[in-house]
This record gives sequence, C-alpha cells and structure tokens, in this order.
Amino acid sequence: MLELIIKGFIIGVLVSAPMGPIGMLCVQRTLNRGRWHGFFTGLGAMLSDLIYALIMLTSISFAEELFTRHETILQVIGSAVLIGFGYKVYSNNPLKNWTPTFQDNGTRYAKDFFTSFAFTLSNVAILLVLVTLFARFHFNPVEYGIYAIGVALAAIGLGALSWWFSLTLIVSSLRKHFNRRGLIVLNRSIGTVLVLIGVIGIIITYY
Repeated sequence: MLELIIKGFIIGVLVSAPMGPIGMLCVQRTLNRGRWHGFFTGLGAMLSDLIYALIMLTSISFAEELFTRHETILQVIGSAVLIGFGYKVYSNNPLKNWTPTFQDNGTRYAKDFFTSFAFTLSNVAILLVLVTLFARFHFNPVEYGIYAIGVALAAIGLGALSWWFSLTLIVSSLRKHFNRRGLIVLNRSIGTVLVLIGVIGIIITYY
C-alpha cells in the first residue's frame, strides 16, 4: 500500500508540473493577484485531473490483461512518450501566449477555481498523459479493490496539491524578483526532469 501511495503521489506531481496554459495561468494569477488566487487556480486543475484519473481507474480493469501480457513494451512506450513530452515542455516557450493583466484583487477565489476546473476538464488529452504515467509506474490499484482506488486518488490529489502549494509559495516568495526569464528556467527544469525519468525508466525496464 505504501508503494501505491508513493507512486500515486509522484503521478500527481508529474501530471500537474508541466507549465502549460493552466500552469502559466496559476503563475500569472499569483503574480498579479496574490498567492491564494494562484493556489485556487491549481485546485481547480487538480479536481479535473482527479476526475480523469477516476475514469482511468474505473476502466483500467478492461485493460488489465493487456498490461499483464505486454508490461515491458508498455513501460518502454510510456517512457518514450514521457521523454518526448519532457522535450516538448523543455523547448516550449511558456511566455508565448502570456499577456499579464493586473486585475482587482477582490476577484473571488471560487471564480479562479471554477474557471481553471472548466479549462482543464476540456482538455481530454490528459487521459493520454495518465495512461502514459500509469503504464510507466505500473500503477494499477484496481487489483487491490475499491479501497485501494480511494487511496490511489487521495495520493494523486496530494501530489497535485503539493505541487500547486509549492509553486505558488515559491512564486509568491520571489514575487519581487520573479521575471520572465525565471519562468523559462522553471519550464526547462521541469522538462529536463521528465526526460530523465523517461530515460531512467527505459534503463530499469531492461536492466
């Protein structure tokens, strides 16, 4: 069970960490409105990710035999996709569509939460990311029962929550010194980590 929690936590972090539109929106709101506006933006994304994770976990039983028979090849494919995704994150310009606007700090947290939730929920590509991560970490709590599914979702949620909490804390703490170059460095660091995880995964699979 501890292994399940650790894997779920890592998946929660990895599915949240890439600085896509939601990550940039979180940083933007943190810089422009304050830390908690950014944090509630992250919470909205986390809820959406958990819904997609639940969909994956409740349907994974149909693919259980596939995972069992082709575990090695799926892990290699998952690692390869992770490498490609990490490279894309590394080479992507996080400032391309970023146009900071200074808005009234009276904006409600609920609005930050639900706009982020709706935006993330509309991105069904997150299912592909989850499939990749589940395969890479051989993450299949379904075989342990309903209780394990709940624990897995809680672990994924905790991982995502930790990421958004840490990100907004760092951005808020460095608010006076945070510039656009810092965003690029953060993006490239995340991309590098994803690539390394993919490479290590392939090495472990065969050795």
